Amino acid sequence: MNRFSLQCRRCGRVESFRPQATCGSCGSPQLEVQYAPDSTLAASWRRESAERSLWRYRDLLPIADARHAVSLGEGGTPLIAIERLGRQLGLGSLYTKDERQNPTGSFKDRQGSLALSILHEHGVPEVVVASTGNVALAYAAYGARAGIKVHAFLPSSIPAEKLREVLLYGARTTLVEGTYDATKSAAARFAQAHGLFLDQGFGTVAAVEGMKTLAFEIAEQLGWRAPDWYIQAVSGGMGPVGVAKGFSELQALGLVDKVPAMGLVQVSGCAPMAEAFHGRLRQPLPVLEPATAVLPLATGTPGPAYELLFDLLSRDGGTFTTASDAEAWEVMRLLARTEGISVEPATAVTFAGLIKLIESGAIGPNECVVVNVSGHTYSVEAHVVTGHPADLQESVSGT
Repeated sequence: MNRFSLQCRRCGRVESFRPQATCGSCGSPQLEVQYAPDSTLAASWRRESAERSLWRYRDLLPIADARHAVSLGEGGTPLIAIERLGRQLGLGSLYTKDERQNPTGSFKDRQGSLALSILHEHGVPEVVVASTGNVALAYAAYGARAGIKVHAFLPSSIPAEKLREVLLYGARTTLVEGTYDATKSAAARFAQAHGLFLDQGFGTVAAVEGMKTLAFEIAEQLGWRAPDWYIQAVSGGMGPVGVAKGFSELQALGLVDKVPAMGLVQVSGCAPMAEAFHGRLRQPLPVLEPATAVLPLATGTPGPAYELLFDLLSRDGGTFTTASDAEAWEVMRLLARTEGISVEPATAVTFAGLIKLIESGAIGPNECVVVNVSGHTYSVEAHVVTGHPADLQESVSGT
């Protein structure tokens, strides 16, 4: 069994692993799980495995006893070649990592599975989480599976379909008027007042460790190689930090030769990290009033991820770009009608950003590109279609 610990990126302190949000020495939220893998791990992973969930990679996940793993079969999602749209965009090697096929329909199931497994192993009976939808949905489902009570705080603008499903799993749900940042503040006050465990902070560790399994799967599905680019829309930004960590760990094991460049996309109505990056600033520029209907990307005050992303892009290559709600809507239809893939608005923003990166010459025609299809349209379908029914209706005259 591999040993693991928590290390503070700021002061270097190493602690025994436990669910915590900040360093016990300097108080920094920048904590990273460190492993001491067995020398035979790379050879073991190269062998075929019948395991198709993210727990195939349990040797590099922070669970001491696999019996505490809380799983619904998450991970193991397909890597799909996007050939028709790829040709239109001038790319010879374009893939989607289809995270819609996770148990609750989004990539947040990776974080939910790992977070609730850690809490289960450490005997935490209740957890408070703030979310725009997908995280609350995942935590509610995995909390029900683990027998852990989930208190979910959500912006009142959450689509009704997604709210109903969170409630179906039995989460105690509170709707908050205002932005996602206001929702996080309300969750923190509630947790403090009632002495409950707050996911905020610890959730970033779970997000990084859960999301790195995306890198493990992508590399294995490409025949143990890294793509040239990994593309994802970002709000808080810990997802790509996790993916980069995954590729770095694979590189240390000798399973891949590089960490891919990151193409990170923010919605133009709320782009604090993109604006800071292009201004060469190491701190994000807060957006007090996000101007976007893409709720999962409306984080005006990001956490500690931006500084990490700034350093990652400087080291491994990549950039930020932005796309508007309108551009995302057009790309959502294009992807559905060209490739038969229906995606949530945040993924549509990702594809709109990909097109801009290609048009700018940042991504070349011979490069291998993987796009994170983070979630399905189903849970937000009515929210997305409202106001656009004419756009969905094709003319059938003459047929």
